[in-house]
Amino acid sequence: MRLDKPIGFYLLWAPTAWALWLACATPPPIMTVLLFLIGTLIMRSAGCVINDITDRNIDGLVERTKLRPLVTQEISFKQATGLLILLLSLALVILLLLPKDCLQFALYALILSMLYPLAKRFISCPQLILSLSFSMGMPMAFAARNASIWSLTLSLLMLINILWVLAYDTEYAMVDKPDDLIAGVKSSAILFGRYDKFITIILLSFMHFLWLFIASMIQANKMFYGFWLAAIGCIIYQYHILYTCKSDTYLAAFKSNGVYGLWMWIALIFA
Repeated sequence: MRLDKPIGFYLLWAPTAWALWLACATPPPIMTVLLFLIGTLIMRSAGCVINDITDRNIDGLVERTKLRPLVTQEISFKQATGLLILLLSLALVILLLLPKDCLQFALYALILSMLYPLAKRFISCPQLILSLSFSMGMPMAFAARNASIWSLTLSLLMLINILWVLAYDTEYAMVDKPDDLIAGVKSSAILFGRYDKFITIILLSFMHFLWLFIASMIQANKMFYGFWLAAIGCIIYQYHILYTCKSDTYLAAFKSNGVYGLWMWIALIFA
């Protein structure tokens, strides 16, 4: 469930929080925020279990994942499946407390979560599947706040998140690149080859630039731009890590995106 590694939760929560605050001019109700917060935690845990079940036969070939519970047989396949059923049942309870228009996007998120581990075997850039999966909380947030899911704001916000996920998960994949090549696992880091760092920085820079269009749409105040400028520091930090440090520090670049997501959430709160 990776409860000891909250970065995955932060990265899934950030775009959902962005959408909750962008959907309407007024802040979201506390109960709505709590439901999405709990739902995000549950589904992030469920996604980890799905990934571990699917990858249980190849995780042992990768240095970073060789000690996962299913690999070491600390827990059995049956136990992991039972945990997954429990988590999905809890997620369903949360979903039933949200407007019914959220249901279809929750279903899409579940399907994409199940497809992602398989995509790493067959698709050259499985991060695209992950980016779509991590974006489904955004239309759910708009639906929960009775905002149009066909708005240009939501479309642009989802594009920002897709680019962001593609960038930071490429950084994550860089850590496993040597082992993935041996195990036959595909990733954007392998697809981009020796241009992986360059493309990652371009994706991050373009993604951050797109926020200015959203700022214009919502007529954001100076505080938004202040936090937007502060978030540039996260991108500069990642550039420094990728181009001046060893590959075993790439994980630090990946984790810094949690801070980026927080900066932009605060920017929207005060916009």
